[in-house]
Parts: sequence; C-alpha cells; structure tokens
Amino acid sequence: MDNSIVIEILIVLLLISGNGLLAMSELAILSARKSWLQQRVNKGNKRAKQALTLAETPNDFLSTVQIGITLVGILAGVFGGATMAKDLARLLVALGLPAQHSDLAGAAITVSLITYLSLVIGELVPKNLALSNAERIAMAVAPTMHRLSRLAYPFVRLLSLSTALITRLLGVQPSTEPPVTEAEIEMMMSQGAEVGVFEPEEPEMVRRIFRLGNQRVGSLMTPRREIVWLDKSDEPEKVRQTVMKAGFSRFPVAASDLDNVIGMVHVADMLKHWLRDEAFDPYQLVHPPLFVPESIPALDLLERFKTSHTHMALVIDEYGGLAGLVTSNDLLEAIVGDIDRPVNPPIVQRTDGSWLLDGLLPVVDLLELVGWEELPPLGKGHYHTVGGLMMAALEEVPTEGASFVCQGFRFEVVDMDGLRVDKVLLTAVNAL
Repeated sequence: MDNSIVIEILIVLLLISGNGLLAMSELAILSARKSWLQQRVNKGNKRAKQALTLAETPNDFLSTVQIGITLVGILAGVFGGATMAKDLARLLVALGLPAQHSDLAGAAITVSLITYLSLVIGELVPKNLALSNAERIAMAVAPTMHRLSRLAYPFVRLLSLSTALITRLLGVQPSTEPPVTEAEIEMMMSQGAEVGVFEPEEPEMVRRIFRLGNQRVGSLMTPRREIVWLDKSDEPEKVRQTVMKAGFSRFPVAASDLDNVIGMVHVADMLKHWLRDEAFDPYQLVHPPLFVPESIPALDLLERFKTSHTHMALVIDEYGGLAGLVTSNDLLEAIVGDIDRPVNPPIVQRTDGSWLLDGLLPVVDLLELVGWEELPPLGKGHYHTVGGLMMAALEEVPTEGASFVCQGFRFEVVDMDGLRVDKVLLTAVNAL
C-alpha cells in the first residue's frame, strides 16, 4: 500500500479521535453532577474546580467544543475527500479496477470509511464512556478544555454575540424555568426506587415533603372544637381523669375558655408527682405557649419548633381567636403518613367508584385525589378543608343533600355534625 495513503488514514484517524475527545468532554462535563464536583472543590481539588466552572458556563464551553468539532470535520473532509480518495482511486486502478470507475469507487469507500469511523470512534464510543463515569472523565479533561476555552475565547465571544443578536431579532426569550423541577425530582426518585437505588417508601416521602412546602398551618391543625384542654379551675382529680382519658402528652391550659389560654402543661411533669403520690398544683407546671398564625407555611412552623424547643403550637386566626392546635407529630405525619391508623379513614372508596370524604380532609389531599393542579374559584373566603370548600361553594351552612358539580365531579353533603360538614360524597359525573 502507498505510504501516502497510510499517512492520510492515520491523519484522518487522529482527527476523528480528536472529535471523539471533544464529544466525550462535552457530554461528561454537562452531565456530571455539580454536587459531586462541589464536594471535591471543597476538598481543594483543582480539576474539579475547572470542571465545575465549565459546567456553570455552558454557553462559552459549548461554543468552544463546537468550534473544535467544526474544524476537525473540515480537516477530515479535506484529507478524506481531496487527498485520500484520489490516492485510493489510483490504488484501485493498480489493483485492476477500470479507470472510469476508480474515482467513484475511491470516493464511495472513503466516505463510507470516514462516516463509520466518525460515528463509532468520534461519537458513540466516547459518549458511552462519558455517560459511564461522567464526573471522573469531566475532571480528567477539564484542564485541556479549560485551556482550549481560553485560546478560543475571541472566537467564542464573536459566536456568542452573533447568536444573541440573531435570537433577539427572532424574538426568542431566555428560559426562566428552573434547572430542576419538583416533578423531575419525583420522577428520578420513582425510577431510582424501581432499580433499587432508593427504598420503596422514599419517593412517597419526598413527594409529601414537596406537598408540605405548599401547605399552610391551617390545613394541618386540629380544629378548635376537637381540642382537649384543661381548665384552670378544674380540681386535680378531674385533671388526672382528663389526662388519662385523652392519652396525649401535652395539653393547653385555659381560664374558662380557649380564647384565654394560659400556657401548655406536659404530662411528664405531672406524672412525676402522681408516681410519688404527691399533692401538687398542676397549673404551677404550665409553660408559656407558642402562638402562630394559621396562614404561615408549614415549613416555617417547623423552624419555629426548632428555635423554640417545643413540640406544640396554638394556631390563631386573623381575628385573634384560637383556631386550632398543631404539633410536631402533625408535621411528621404529613411526611410519613398516619402513624396511628385512624378509626375512620378520611378517604374511603366505595364499591361503585365514588369516594366518601371526611369534612376535615385537607384540600391538598383532595387535589391529589381528583388530579387537579389547583382549586377552582368557588365562592368567597379562604378554606383549608373539604368542609370549608362545601361552605364556600354553596355560600351557606350546608344541609344534608346539598350538592354542586365542579370540573367533572359532584360534591354532596351526606352527613352534618351540628353546623360542621362531617361527610362528603365525591362522584365522577361521567360515572353517574
């Protein structure tokens, strides 16, 4: 074989390998986990710092890679089309191929060979390597890519300015979407659970944490009418009976009425005296209460629990009255689900496909059940529960049998507890 053809083939292979290096570097740096690189940066790793810098300025880096790939492609075309094809045609004539077919055959073989090598060596193999170990490859190629970026900076700036000008003329606006969304994280968690990276319960917990971030304290609290509390005027024996019957670890203490809360008392403090059979005044053990408005986000409440070193808060409405009570256990159950299985589940699916809902069911649970992104505009006022939704939609205190239809679902009051909506029947309209 002619030495010139061998040299040309080696040059083409070298150029294609350079294309592969650029393709591998591009994919490795863009797909490397920034959190992993940041950990190495914090430990003083210079290569990780260079890789992270390139990943955080993708426009300049991609322009550098594109310039390199374009130049490699042009040079490979020059050597392959203008030089190697002619030399290969002469070689084919020497091997006995008719001269009138040698040019076409040489060009076809050259194009096929360069295309095959470009796909395998220049794209597929490097990109598979990059995906298999993105972070370590990103660190390995970062110094070279960093130097190339500095050398190509004038051309990169020219390309960036030209691109920005053309996109502005076309009316294209920069994306305002965050780089990662809650939906993407939930999907990754689900996929990770399927392949065994995460425990089966973890994706559900993450989903609940995201939902907790959108909830207000009012949707988590125990409403005022269900609070078990101690009256300051109660005799010690009555206090003891109330505590034993309720089974809670903390109780609010008030003077005659829940709008006059004095503080909170811990059962553990009283238990010490009961075990020793000592006479004591329970109200000398009262701690100052933590008051929070019902409109604050649930995660803000978590921070207040941490800073105040308490586990219970009294929820105040906009008029200054007591709306309810919320504990750290309520926040925990919002993440992991009901710890103590309720006697009457808040959502029960019936055999006909309809659902029986508790009136105290938070509206965020209703949204998830029916697949709505947000609540439709129904009536006036703010509400946190299905019962509140019924009152807002009907614009009156409902009676049994009252109903309305909204976005393909029929809501019907089936039971009242005094003036409170106790049970609601939810039925898909197309199922009627």
